[in-house]
Amino acid sequence: MQVTDIEWSETEQAVASAAFDKAYNREIQALVADIRSKVNDLNAVEDLWQLHDLLSIRRHSLDGKYDSRTSALLFVFAQLLQEELLSLDDLAGLSPAKLKKISALTRM
Repeated sequence: MQVTDIEWSETEQAVASAAFDKAYNREIQALVADIRSKVNDLNAVEDLWQLHDLLSIRRHSLDGKYDSRTSALLFVFAQLLQEELLSLDDLAGLSPAKLKKISALTRM
């Protein structure tokens, strides 16, 4: 069975959804805090355009990273673990096989 062909139980879907939302909210909160500090330092129009560019880049990055398709979730969770936006405790309730695959992907 390939990683993209894995079945998800209802319980696992609920765990995955909660973990996905938790990581997304953590990242958004960090982004908002970063933007608030940058807004306070705006002094010139160039600063404004740099802020615009930063937001555009981050939006593109977030849209690509948070892929909620079940076929992508193991890869997404591995990346979120690497970035310390999630911990293995956040994924408690997934099958041991899924956790093993996620852990293996974090080492790649």
